[in-house]
Amino acid sequence: MNTPSAAPTPERAAPERAAPVRILQRLDWKVIRRLDGILQGDYRTLFYGYGVDFADLREYQPEDDIRYIDWNVTARMNTPYVRQYVEDREITAWFLLDLSPSVDFGTAQGMKRSVLIDFVGTLARLLTRHGNRIGAMFYGGGPQKTDGRPIQAGKGRVTGRIEHTIPARGGRNQVLRLVNDLLDQPRLPRASFTDLTPLLEGGLNAIKKRSLVFIVSDFICEPGWDRPLALLNQRHEVMAVRLWDPREVELPDIGLIVMEDAETGEQMYVDTHDRRFRQRFADAPHRREAALDQSFKHAGVDVLSLSTEEDLVRAIVRFATLRRQRRH
Repeated sequence: MNTPSAAPTPERAAPERAAPVRILQRLDWKVIRRLDGILQGDYRTLFYGYGVDFADLREYQPEDDIRYIDWNVTARMNTPYVRQYVEDREITAWFLLDLSPSVDFGTAQGMKRSVLIDFVGTLARLLTRHGNRIGAMFYGGGPQKTDGRPIQAGKGRVTGRIEHTIPARGGRNQVLRLVNDLLDQPRLPRASFTDLTPLLEGGLNAIKKRSLVFIVSDFICEPGWDRPLALLNQRHEVMAVRLWDPREVELPDIGLIVMEDAETGEQMYVDTHDRRFRQRFADAPHRREAALDQSFKHAGVDVLSLSTEEDLVRAIVRFATLRRQRRH
């Protein structure tokens, strides 16, 4: 369950009031310029890719794609080695975006949906300005039966569905369209827990050419999504971006409050003075975190955790550093 959120501020927590052009200008000035200065315009640690030009050899590591093992070098060195390639001149990147009700959780300082828009806008801008193409799939956790017919909230199993797809194209106008469609995407009514399996399977079925795939979600969802994630990672280079808010992992001692589940809308009174309750509240996300880490590790997927309170530039640089260390 998530605690109630305060009213959003116009600039960060309610980006729907800002035009896509203004958002892109803000990201260019406050995020991308800083990234260019820190990474010196070299984004290979983020978008290594699988092109046709050989780059280097390194020892095989667990979860590496066995298709890139160099068997001749492996035989000579008596140790598995894999080939690395420079990124394609034209990368196709896809954003699989979870816009279920729990992504709307946050406070006046920031909401997970705001972080999602900033991250997607930044990465889309970085990719397209180098001539690459981007596309997106919007997932909604709105109520529907497994046969696709609408149902009333709370009745039957809710599977969620892909609400909107933006075909992959290049250019600044494509970035503006992506940001605009994100701002126009309505917040969904609370109905039931999210199931990310349709989003991942939709990516498996729709994305034919090997691509760079970003899965942006808080991963507060039904189990079972790890298998399609592993299948998706076998065909593409997949990165998971996990959104979270500090108030989801630690409950302050503020007395009797009403807590509301961000997915179902269920409410209950709790006494935050109760130290044992606060401890149980803190234990739950730790268990979820351990399960998520295991799922990502099993699928061989790199993970970037984005907090609503963390500087986006610092988070992306940290992620680039981890990817660089893993490559070497």
